[in-house]
Amino acid sequence: MAKTESSLKKKLTTVLKLVLTGLALFLVFRKIDTDQLWQITKTIHWLWLIPAILTFVLSKLFTAFRLNLYFKNIGVQISEKLNIKLYLIGMFYNLFLPGGIGGDGYKVYLLNKHYQTPVKPLVQASLLDRLGGLVAIVFLLLALVLPVDLTLPFASQIPWELLVVIAALLVFPAFWLMQKLLFKAFLPSFWKANGWSMAGQLAQLICAWFILKSLGVTENFLAYQLVFLLSSIVAVLPLTIGGVGARELVFVYAHTYAGIDEAIAVAFSLIFFLITAMVSLTGSMITINFEEN
Repeated sequence: MAKTESSLKKKLTTVLKLVLTGLALFLVFRKIDTDQLWQITKTIHWLWLIPAILTFVLSKLFTAFRLNLYFKNIGVQISEKLNIKLYLIGMFYNLFLPGGIGGDGYKVYLLNKHYQTPVKPLVQASLLDRLGGLVAIVFLLLALVLPVDLTLPFASQIPWELLVVIAALLVFPAFWLMQKLLFKAFLPSFWKANGWSMAGQLAQLICAWFILKSLGVTENFLAYQLVFLLSSIVAVLPLTIGGVGARELVFVYAHTYAGIDEAIAVAFSLIFFLITAMVSLTGSMITINFEEN
């Protein structure tokens, strides 16, 4: 009975995500000029997408290295080769099997089965991996707010630039304190893991730059990258399939404040998703042999 209820819940979750994805895309394409979007897609400079794909792959390698640090903290000693295979399989599960066990859950299952590592620390490692990526995004988002010429939707008498600087300076100390309280076993790798987080997110910003070049963008790069970081935070929320629709909505509604072109922003977001999907799809072709570790 419990198994049936769990299966029904997963199916309902998948259906809800599909509905929300469809609704978000409907709102996006209702807001933008689809003819302009089509014209943009016909003028893409495809060669720029080669380094975009390479830097995206590099970003995932960096974040995979971060996760393996957390595994080592709890005594799971696996090679980087096996770790990268697990990471790619996890990406495939997260994107293409949204109603199933999920990529993180599948990695926890495999490592628990083959190394008898307790589930709780494995779940903590996976959760901390997600949080580490989010912390890097928030820090870079705050760092980019100042140089970008934003049109604020409100009149502020408060020196908000100073508040942004203070918030940026507090991001990593606050994360360290949270980790000390809730994830103490992983503290030995705090700085190195966050170094990989920053490297991974900076690689994604470079990837974003290449995508923008492919779309013929010649100015306002930081504004697009700022909104890209904001959309990355929204895409983390498990509301749509792979963040599709949610990212595009952020770009559409942020253009007024950041001075970016709606159609170009949506084209950028769709290309980034296609790159993510293409790399994630490689996870379906990987086989795991723990004996090789």
